[in-house]
Amino acid sequence: MTLEILTSELLNPIQHGFFTRRGGASSGVFAGLNCGQGSSDQSEIVALNRGRVAEAMGVTPEALIGVHQIHSADVHVVTGPHADARPEADALVTSTPGLALTILTADCQPVLFADHKARVIGAAHAGWRGALDGVLEATLDAMEDLGANRADIVAVIGPTISQRAYEVGPEFLDDFLADSPDNVRFFANGNGDRLLFDLPAYGLERLRSAGIGEAVWTRHCTYSDPDRFYSYRRSTHAGEADYGRLISAIRL
Repeated sequence: MTLEILTSELLNPIQHGFFTRRGGASSGVFAGLNCGQGSSDQSEIVALNRGRVAEAMGVTPEALIGVHQIHSADVHVVTGPHADARPEADALVTSTPGLALTILTADCQPVLFADHKARVIGAAHAGWRGALDGVLEATLDAMEDLGANRADIVAVIGPTISQRAYEVGPEFLDDFLADSPDNVRFFANGNGDRLLFDLPAYGLERLRSAGIGEAVWTRHCTYSDPDRFYSYRRSTHAGEADYGRLISAIRL
């Protein structure tokens, strides 16, 4: 099966893609294009999947650059392939051609950034914790340090969990209200004391409030489309032992 790669006109002609799970070699609960090196999938199969992504992006596997994601607001500036272990961070930026910045997700927001004029790109892993702590703004700051202009930067949020599938408890709301009372608008009533959180709307608001040129969401829900996307929450609800990770990539 060939790879399925979602793209956005907003990022074109810079090469990029939000890869679905289709076209991979993994099986079982990981069936498809599992690119998660931290999963319990067979390491040689994950390497094969990542090799297919590298080929699709026109880079060597070594130039497929990722980080050890920790739900932080830390950004890594990439100038070449990692010499040692992947650094701990949740976003990457570069102005170096030929390097593909990658983010792994399974419900969290994968966000790809580009300043077409300055030729600076970025990628961020923005779950609720990272987004609340400022990973999106930190990515913009790091891109500006490389010569980008915030008003010229565009960003696309790829497949992520949608509000209808993201049920949370009242203590979750408290974290957001402590940051700003206005954040109540990203929550809807669920069953009982449960609430439904709109992660992509929150991400878009953070980006737009930070002064970005333009930001959109592809409007794909990871939880609701098991044939195309991995979902941590869906796997948890199904009682599965592990879950696959989707990869998103961008390169100059």
